[in-house]
Amino acid sequence: MASPSSRPCPPGSSGAGLSETNTLEKQMAMLDLTDLDLLWFLQTLSDKEFQSFKDCLEHDPLALGLTQLPLLPLRRAGREELVDILTATYEAQDTWMMAGNAFDKINRIDLCERIRRRRRRHEEIDKVVVGRKVLYQWEQCPFAEVHNYFYGEIAINTLHVLQNSYTSNSDYSAKNLNVFLFGEGAIGKTMVIRMAVLGWIKEEIWKDTISYVVYLTSHEINQITCCSLVELISKDWPGGYAPVADILAYSKHLLFILEDLDNINCSLNVDELALCSDSRQQVPMSVLLASLLQRKMAPGSWFLISSRFGGETAMRTLMKHSDYCLTLQFSDERRKLYFTLFFRNEQKVMTACRLVHDNEMLISLCQVPALCWVTCTALSRHLGKGDDIKLSYQTHTDVFTHFLANTLTPEAGATGGQHRLVLLERLCTLAVEGLLHDTQNFSDEDLRSVGLTEDDVSLVQARKILVRCSNIQDRHTFIHLKVQEFCAAIAYMMILNSCQIPSASRKLKEKRETYPDFSPVTVSIFGLLNEKRRKILETSFGCQLLVEPLRQYFRQQMECLSNNPKAMEYHMPVFYCLFENQEEEFVKQIMGFFLQATVNIRTSRDLMVSSYCLKHSQTLQRLKLGVLFVFKHKDPNVKLTSRQVRNLAYWRDICSLLHTNENLRELELCNSDLHSTSERILCKSLTHASCRLQTLKLSNLAVGSEFDDLFRAIAQIKSLTSLSLNRMDMSPKMFSLLHEILDSPACNLQHLCLMKCDLKASACRDVASLLVDSKKLKKLTLSNNPLKNDGVKILCDALLHPNCILESLVLFFCCLTEACCSSIGRVLLLSKTLKHLDLSVNFLQNHGVLVLTLPLMFPTCKLQELELSGCFFNGDVCRDIASAIVNNQNLRSLELGSNYLGDAGVTLLCEALRHPSCKLENIGWVPGGDVAL
Repeated sequence: MASPSSRPCPPGSSGAGLSETNTLEKQMAMLDLTDLDLLWFLQTLSDKEFQSFKDCLEHDPLALGLTQLPLLPLRRAGREELVDILTATYEAQDTWMMAGNAFDKINRIDLCERIRRRRRRHEEIDKVVVGRKVLYQWEQCPFAEVHNYFYGEIAINTLHVLQNSYTSNSDYSAKNLNVFLFGEGAIGKTMVIRMAVLGWIKEEIWKDTISYVVYLTSHEINQITCCSLVELISKDWPGGYAPVADILAYSKHLLFILEDLDNINCSLNVDELALCSDSRQQVPMSVLLASLLQRKMAPGSWFLISSRFGGETAMRTLMKHSDYCLTLQFSDERRKLYFTLFFRNEQKVMTACRLVHDNEMLISLCQVPALCWVTCTALSRHLGKGDDIKLSYQTHTDVFTHFLANTLTPEAGATGGQHRLVLLERLCTLAVEGLLHDTQNFSDEDLRSVGLTEDDVSLVQARKILVRCSNIQDRHTFIHLKVQEFCAAIAYMMILNSCQIPSASRKLKEKRETYPDFSPVTVSIFGLLNEKRRKILETSFGCQLLVEPLRQYFRQQMECLSNNPKAMEYHMPVFYCLFENQEEEFVKQIMGFFLQATVNIRTSRDLMVSSYCLKHSQTLQRLKLGVLFVFKHKDPNVKLTSRQVRNLAYWRDICSLLHTNENLRELELCNSDLHSTSERILCKSLTHASCRLQTLKLSNLAVGSEFDDLFRAIAQIKSLTSLSLNRMDMSPKMFSLLHEILDSPACNLQHLCLMKCDLKASACRDVASLLVDSKKLKKLTLSNNPLKNDGVKILCDALLHPNCILESLVLFFCCLTEACCSSIGRVLLLSKTLKHLDLSVNFLQNHGVLVLTLPLMFPTCKLQELELSGCFFNGDVCRDIASAIVNNQNLRSLELGSNYLGDAGVTLLCEALRHPSCKLENIGWVPGGDVAL
């Protein structure tokens, strides 16, 4: 561990801000205004030198890629007129660049040195200007002692990369380099950038590379509608003046820092024709930023850009192959380091680390320093007292409940009981009003509007519940959005006076302040419905939270959702609410409403939550499960980590539903990657004697055994009647395994579905073999496969084999044309078992449909259902279809939708339906409709 003296920190501690201000004032006072006056420079020239100076201007512009000056006015111009011509023609940096070159050529070394001295002074002043800005932001950090040391430890590697990135001879660097710094909100991106800037100011990094830094925050950018580059650079300088000529003269030594790209309101996707190259021209902020980032302005400059992970869209607009990306992540080691700095007690550190490491919820919470501080503050009263903290800290609600109770109690320095309740009510009012009105940065007026006094604000700031914004002056924010959400949840469980904060009417809102999704608040409300946690708040603050009305409301909502499956596409949001509650009876009651669930598991936390909720469901009949990024193929010789062991335990709980839930009849496993151990767990549940599964759907699935173990398990499920293998690579081995399943004495499979498996005609012989050999298969679905005509002809031969007992064939969107219809018609005429045929969305046209309707006229045709939706035919064939309807005594259902039948065609069909010989019970069409695929 580095010593405290070696870690990056602000220069000075007490009175640093005043010192920097005084330094800036002294530096500005030392400036000689004549250094910036080109006319003064020209007046020091003799007439001969002035003429030589003008001679240089005849040739230098072209060498520098600039517009040539008009020769006649140039030759006639006096000193004042020449200054006017140069100012009107060129930007300041170009004028001074040419002037410096000309002074050097005419051997006025004194003037060149004067310009160099001026530039050095401006470089020093820029460091003071930027340092004053960074120092103010640093001083707003409420965790100086712990956090400065923590960031000093974790930022070493990142600072090393940043140091090497902006060096011309480094492997990292590239022309017009952009370095992107990614990370979660509040993980420390801004802190690392400020450390780098302070290192530059102290000449510890970028000494010979970066001469000027322009530090831009998203909040500043969002306040500006139109601006020039000159104005943008000058905004932090005293009096709005900045030596733009010197700053832009050597833009390859200029670093722009763009903080919080994801929070910028304007779009950076600007048409190239709209870009601007003139630093003096006022343009919309989107155009200005895009012009800078694409180096139409300040060519050769560098950029350091920070963003949360939500800003990928803007990043993709800007990023080049030569750019560099850094990601700040919070590892177990860094979490342990933070706990060590906070507790300074080895036993407490070990206990806290073990508690968090063994709980996915707490791991997900402790991903940024601010929430580590919240967690440590919540734990501080319980560590070392012999309490079973594992039971007390299971969810986020546990942590935030103890955090508020620990920080707003007499022991923590808070006032009497009645005022603590008033203070809590005011904080919760502020929180919920902020979320309702897209406000997370509060003004002093906002605080006063909810009743917070100066003493109240001092207290909650001392307790780190509210903190000062680091990048917006005179604004306050909750220590983290999650704390604001938790306080808002409490507000919904209290009877509070209505109040609208002044910032609610603020027109310009930060993008990050937008709060469209209240699901985290809902999760916290579910957590507070738990009696044990609720009592902690009620005892600490002397309040009574509303419970039964909310319980009843949620029961009604969940029952409504369960009765309308389409209203809830995924069930993970409900699962998170129920996990946060942790009251078994309530969880069982809510889960009892759901007969089907769709769950996509993307993280270990999702796996834990799903396991908990599904264990409490005994009414579930259908489960759609996607397991993403959790189970990967691992080296069997490598010992599993404790987290992987936990994941397998959660997976085992989910799989056990197959034999513990007697109502579960359908399982769909999609987009999943199961290694050998997780596959074995699934197979064990599938082959359990109590498994009653009837339908199994596997979509886009990868397993460790290449399906050997899984298919052997499927073959043993006596109750299974339907198997779907969708979006799967159907190799010869897969067909061989299917044969094993269908040949198994225990197999009762009747429906096989192979949708979207990219089956071509070459695979149809394997499919045909299944049809002939199977003694029980009655339905085959091959939708969305490019079988084409040759493939279907092979299938038709199998359908006429005496051993084939297939009753239903679905060939939806299989790239068929009229050329295969004669083979299909032969099957319709001769098959003794086929009752249902779906040929929808195939290019059959009129002739193909005519060929298919002919067999329907014969009594040997056993077909009962025919689907021809979207087959590109029109009303010309409706007379033949009508004749088939009248003459066929077996046909009960006919689908003709999404074909242009026309009025005359529909009329013919209606007449056929009224005929006494018609046995049709269902017909589907869209009158006058065009084909819609």
